Amino acid sequence: MNDSPQDPCAHFEEMMQPYLDHILTEAERIEAELHLDDCEWCRRRYRFEESLRTYVRQAVSEPMSSALKAKLAALRIP
Repeated sequence: MNDSPQDPCAHFEEMMQPYLDHILTEAERIEAELHLDDCEWCRRRYRFEESLRTYVRQAVSEPMSSALKAKLAALRIP
């Protein structure tokens, strides 16, 4: 993705969303996976991001109850 020397964790941070989206090149994917193999901090960040995506997918697929809709509507500022 970027040939400039930098902190490997900062570089992985830039690659994380494309990695999660499966849009990296094969070389970039391998680079990201090698970093994840060696870096506990980035592995934790990756697991968090992966869990967050799962949670968001589930949350948007669940229908909202009419009671909750009414409570949210009452919070609107006129």
